[in-house]
Amino acid sequence: MDTEGLQARIDEVIDRTLAEKRLVGTVIRVAINGEQSYSRAAGFADREHHRLMQNNTLFRLASVSKPIVSTAALVLVSQGRLQLEDRVDYWLPEFKPRLLSGEFATVTIRHLLTHTAGLTYRFFQKEHDSYESAGVSDGMDQADITLDENLRRIASVPLLYTPGTQWKYSIATDVLGAVIAIVAGAPLNEAVRSLVTEPLGMNDTGFIAVDPIRLSAAYASAIPEPRRMLDCDHIPFIEGTAGFRLAPGRALDDSAYQSGGAGMVGSAGDLLQLLETLRMGGAPLLPKSLVQEMTTNQIGSLPMAYWPGRGFGLGFTVLKDPVVAETCESPGTWRMGGTYGHSWFVDPVKQISVVAFTNTALEGMSGQFTVDLCKAVYEGSKM
Repeated sequence: MDTEGLQARIDEVIDRTLAEKRLVGTVIRVAINGEQSYSRAAGFADREHHRLMQNNTLFRLASVSKPIVSTAALVLVSQGRLQLEDRVDYWLPEFKPRLLSGEFATVTIRHLLTHTAGLTYRFFQKEHDSYESAGVSDGMDQADITLDENLRRIASVPLLYTPGTQWKYSIATDVLGAVIAIVAGAPLNEAVRSLVTEPLGMNDTGFIAVDPIRLSAAYASAIPEPRRMLDCDHIPFIEGTAGFRLAPGRALDDSAYQSGGAGMVGSAGDLLQLLETLRMGGAPLLPKSLVQEMTTNQIGSLPMAYWPGRGFGLGFTVLKDPVVAETCESPGTWRMGGTYGHSWFVDPVKQISVVAFTNTALEGMSGQFTVDLCKAVYEGSKM
């Protein structure tokens, strides 16, 4: 492979996107065949204070928290301390949501990992819908509540559907985080550290910024250039939905409840370490058989809104049909992103792992930048 060609193609995408003022800053890491093939920090970590992006800059991970916390749950499964078919209320006796009919529902650990538990996110609902009325936090706002209180509020709202019958991206990983804490007998941050981040040397990753000086500022896509986020901000999402309520200061607030689905902070290098560990079979965290299950579609043909052509494994999407998904990724590729402006994917067929962290929501998560970057990686890796 011509690494210079790969670098030139990715550099062009980054430079053009920065010049067009669609991103403020980014850190990109690419590994191919187990070797780091590209690494670059570009733009500003803090535009207003002229602080340049660095390779070890810290970012608010938002949903990039999910693969980390999902891996922690599977480590407990591999140790025989948790089972995928365990009922959630076995571990969380107070978490007993009802169906629309009023009957109690059976929610399992597998339902939480596959986002088939009947839950949703407030930002997917309309304004003043059931989650907002119950005061449910999505894990990214500055809600002055505990995790236990948020679980109580979630359980007070009827499930959208019978668990296992539909797929909806949801706050399920926050519930999973509460289970992990109970099973591990430790607060979630300590459990994730002992189960995942410490064994892999992911020293930059936790539920608050380990080094506030390295934390990037947060920006929202806007014209003519991204605007700096307020500490209690609203970011529109899909038309007809309530959108995101974001509090960038949460990354420095150790009193904020630990959101397993959206509350972590970390670096691009740390995430690449986790992704490569999973791609290469899971050692020392997981047996290969459990990684295989994690990275295989678990939801059959259930439709996935917003992600056509993809299925869902135990914690992230799995590509089923590249044509429908309009991507050059290989079938079986795992991919996710994060509200604050991140995307990542792993192509196990071509042995490619890509981490693209930015400080600009939502361009870095689902904008043209992610499409252009993916094309550049595949075109460059063929040279």
